[in-house]
Amino acid sequence: MYAVFQSCFVVACERCGFGSCLAGLFCLMMAADSLAACGDWPQILGPQRDAVAVNEVLHPQWPAAGPAVLWQAEVGGGFAGMAVSGEDAVAFVREGSDEIVRCYDVASGDVRWQSGTPCSYQGGVSGDKGPRCVPLIAGGRVFTVGVEGRLRCLSMEDGTEIWQRDTAKDFRPLEGYFGVGSSPVLHEDRLILNVGGRDDAAVVAFDAQTGKTLWSAFSDTASYSSPVVMPVDGKPVAIVITRLNLIGLDTANGQVLFSIQFGARGPTVNGATPVIIGQQVFVSSSYNIGAMLVDVAGDSVKEVWRNETLLATQYATPVRMSDTGSIIFAVDGRQDSGRGAASLKCIDLAAQTVLWEKSGFDYGSLIRVGDQLLMLTCGGELIRISASTIGYKEISRSAVLQPTDSGYRLPALSGGRLFVRDARTLKCLDVGLGATLAN
Repeated sequence: MYAVFQSCFVVACERCGFGSCLAGLFCLMMAADSLAACGDWPQILGPQRDAVAVNEVLHPQWPAAGPAVLWQAEVGGGFAGMAVSGEDAVAFVREGSDEIVRCYDVASGDVRWQSGTPCSYQGGVSGDKGPRCVPLIAGGRVFTVGVEGRLRCLSMEDGTEIWQRDTAKDFRPLEGYFGVGSSPVLHEDRLILNVGGRDDAAVVAFDAQTGKTLWSAFSDTASYSSPVVMPVDGKPVAIVITRLNLIGLDTANGQVLFSIQFGARGPTVNGATPVIIGQQVFVSSSYNIGAMLVDVAGDSVKEVWRNETLLATQYATPVRMSDTGSIIFAVDGRQDSGRGAASLKCIDLAAQTVLWEKSGFDYGSLIRVGDQLLMLTCGGELIRISASTIGYKEISRSAVLQPTDSGYRLPALSGGRLFVRDARTLKCLDVGLGATLAN
């Protein structure tokens, strides 16, 4: 256990780039806020909310047909990816007239429990009936946000509902193109959600224990981007992309520390989660919006650059090559542009330079595992790629799911198991050390 604790401490400190003991302690606290022991995937984009797998080791090679299927289960619709903590894997799906939270045993695929709630959403632009938001597991509880804005807190032991809030009723947000789709972030006892409510309730913090509203802030509608929390000059700040702005909020009281216009009116969407690089924030969106790098350190927040052509990713969050460098890997393009219309880019943000680009991909998402990337596409392919600045090097490619035109679901990697799903099937794949075949 000490070795795991020490490893997490090192990862946290390297992530923030702090060298002092006090700063390192703060980093460790932030890592604890990431909700996971090393190896868990308890929220959207993993333990550090950045699509980087912590302490995972891939098998040197996979079988020619692709990673072995440890188990699989039939599931319903929705775009919500999985969350994994310890021996529990949580799916959030739409089945008939209910949104279902279902907990599986990670080793066997057996259902531990499930909890449903009625949902009448009939689909927006995509036609999919939700849900969109990845569950969040912390402190023996799981938090979910439904496509109609129902926020629930359930016991991880047996699925008993502890509390719920109807954010649509309480905050009266305008309906988005795809329903509600921003996953919450947890900092200390505050569950921070991109609600898009009226009366200065664009972002709302709820008491994680009781569901009580702690604060609400800013005036804007919601996006499909999920908030992150980062240390800014030693102070925890919630970084949120709303419909038309990038904002920073004091996590304690919701004070707006800065706001910068990001987005455009009309049929546009902000979908990718902000990427934290030291004391800078990188954001990107499609629909002729492009990318922006912002320096948030010091007394004045400043826009470092804004570029409409460097990167324009619709939903997929870019992933850093390292915790402190300026190199990212990103999927450029839009899912609705058709099959094979996306490209994979390696970009130096400091130089605003594309180091290499490979076109011809279906749209999809990325996870970095050490010096490799895993890309799961809407075409149902799992592609293993070298995370190198030299050029595109594909290691393997295999079909693991049925192709979809409706949207992709974020994968989750924990203990050598990769959890992937489409609108019908959830699969647990053996991709790395730590996974064992179910009896």
